[in-house]
Amino acid sequence: MKKTERDVKAILKRFDAMAYNLWWSWNPRAQAIFEEFSPLTWEATNHNPIAVRKQFSETELRARLGDEDFLARLMSVLDSFEAYMDYKPRFPNINGGKRIHDPIAYFCAEFGIHECLPFYSGGLGVLAGDHVKSASDLGLPLVGVGLFYRHGYFQQHIDPNGHQQESYPTTDPSNIPVEIVADDSGKTLICTVTIGNSTVHFQGWRINVGRCQIYLLDTDVPENEEHYRGLTAGAYGGDINTRIRQEIVLGIGGVRFLRALGIQPAVFHMNEGHAAFLTLELLREQISKGVPKTKAKQLVRDQCIFTTHTPVPAGHDRFPGDLIEFTLKPFADWMKISIKELMRFGQTISTEDSAEFIMTVLGLKLSRAANAVSEKHSDISRLMWIDLFPGLKSKKVPIGHVTNGVHIPSWTLQRSWEFWERHNSHRWKSHLCDPKFWQHVTNPKIVSDEELWALRYELRRELIEFLRSRAQQQHTFGGPTGEDALYRLLSFDSLTIGFARRFAPYKRALLLFNDIVRAQELFDDPHRPIQIVYAGKSHPRDNEGKDYLKQVINMTRQHPFFGKVVFIENYDMNVARHLIAGCDVWLNTPRRPLEASGTSGQKISINGGLHLSILDGWWNEAYNGKNGWAIGEKVKDSLTPEEIDRRDAESLYQVLSNDVIPLFYQRDKNGIPRKWIEKMRNAMRSIIPIYNTHRMVEEYTTKYYYAKK
Repeated sequence: MKKTERDVKAILKRFDAMAYNLWWSWNPRAQAIFEEFSPLTWEATNHNPIAVRKQFSETELRARLGDEDFLARLMSVLDSFEAYMDYKPRFPNINGGKRIHDPIAYFCAEFGIHECLPFYSGGLGVLAGDHVKSASDLGLPLVGVGLFYRHGYFQQHIDPNGHQQESYPTTDPSNIPVEIVADDSGKTLICTVTIGNSTVHFQGWRINVGRCQIYLLDTDVPENEEHYRGLTAGAYGGDINTRIRQEIVLGIGGVRFLRALGIQPAVFHMNEGHAAFLTLELLREQISKGVPKTKAKQLVRDQCIFTTHTPVPAGHDRFPGDLIEFTLKPFADWMKISIKELMRFGQTISTEDSAEFIMTVLGLKLSRAANAVSEKHSDISRLMWIDLFPGLKSKKVPIGHVTNGVHIPSWTLQRSWEFWERHNSHRWKSHLCDPKFWQHVTNPKIVSDEELWALRYELRRELIEFLRSRAQQQHTFGGPTGEDALYRLLSFDSLTIGFARRFAPYKRALLLFNDIVRAQELFDDPHRPIQIVYAGKSHPRDNEGKDYLKQVINMTRQHPFFGKVVFIENYDMNVARHLIAGCDVWLNTPRRPLEASGTSGQKISINGGLHLSILDGWWNEAYNGKNGWAIGEKVKDSLTPEEIDRRDAESLYQVLSNDVIPLFYQRDKNGIPRKWIEKMRNAMRSIIPIYNTHRMVEEYTTKYYYAKK
């Protein structure tokens, strides 16, 4: 098929539109097109389509379109993208069946959408990114608001001594799929906030996520004093002064930016307390119109929803009164309230004399509804914030729950994606919340044991080859050197366990090694071999977490663990995607009840993995005895942390020795572990249709966003 000049330009325009929309991040066939143009650039830039686009010209594209097979695949992907964008689904059971126009404004300090956009540090950001993706899929109008971190969180490097080192490379916005936001005249849209005695200017970058948009605010503009230009450069970096200033830009600045765009949200959703200052800007708007304060507060509450993620009091942002007074005194003056009155918005009855301002309290006080992120977490949150509701028993405290989920297409590795496409003809993505569908498609008559076991082997091999490639680039690959040692790193036939998350002490990364002799027995069994892959970052200022990480690194270099215990550095969404697909078992060992929800274990079921976890967060709800394994029992309050750890470690050894490992190696004459695969099927049936962000977003929408007030 001959292509004219007009045809080539039209295809290029369509290609660029797709490259600048993160829809491709949950469509492996679109990613394959980018990779085919330049495999080296695709890999070297952490899968960045804009970097790939800059590597080819119209001349090359015209030549490539001469390949009829490539042209057919390209046009198919472009048609799929445009069909997705043109389709306008009506969100079910909302607004009397009428289309929703005013969007939800979803504020979060970080958004994890894809590894080429380093604007996230961990679970909170990945959850936010998955929330936006599902809103797009479901047709819920939603805009995200966050901060543009030019230096990201940090890049992790492990030195030869096992110490974590951090670096902060600068992201060039011209080389990633973001666009500067312009005003009606075509100039960069600039808004301002007042911080103390200074006026701080900021611009915004737009990320297109399917049918939704995210706006990331950025203070690196010429209008600012030099020290404010770097205010939004790093995620969770700097001191308490940087934190409060970032949160003023996010909350107060975010509302002003949306207003400047002409966006009038129906609901403001604060995803954690970092964004709670937005309530003060909404209050200022009402008071500036002459609305009495009492009514103004109620009008703000009517617009706001608050989600808390943190089950530990110390984990909630707290600012001293003198810092609040310095940074927000002009703001209080505009609202014609005293600093003391402003402080009360962030205080409980028991903290009024502490001269401390708590961001979560602000969010709770000025929201009409609040939720935790799992059923168990809601119980903890009600007890934690009972002071805000005098006279109520904890069960009556109005903090509900919406259990977190994951955007399943984003966490389906290409091999798994194509597997489900073959078996279900594209229907699986539109039936994510349908238990009957997953009961049907996981039937052995539809998908055989042999096919599922073949998939597991393919995914495990892909993971191990990925890890071997990465091991050549990092110092954590200790012990023997050379090509032979590289090929002894992990086995394609061994039970493979994954443990990847932030290295904080309560996550207990070393619980498996609590009794080193028992651990050696497990790893030194030649007949039933096991191996474990670790990944995760420790906060740069968390020395205890860094020490845990160093202990894991040391473990990878000791006999009999060398080659069987591996740490992969610089954990990000790309590493996570490989791990959750390739590992047979996902291990989660937090100290109860400190896992508010957790979501990493929800990502494995679509790839055929199984979960082994403490009964905390979402697993406390999902575990049914047939879809994975539980560690430990209910802990008595009188036990010390050391005793709890000892008991949980003993439980972990028992479950691995008596249940997990024997079941994996129980094979029939054809080498198929039939009972293990039945557990895989049970996990798919019970986890996939419930623990996903489609269900989560639908629940937020019906329960909170558009619930009758």
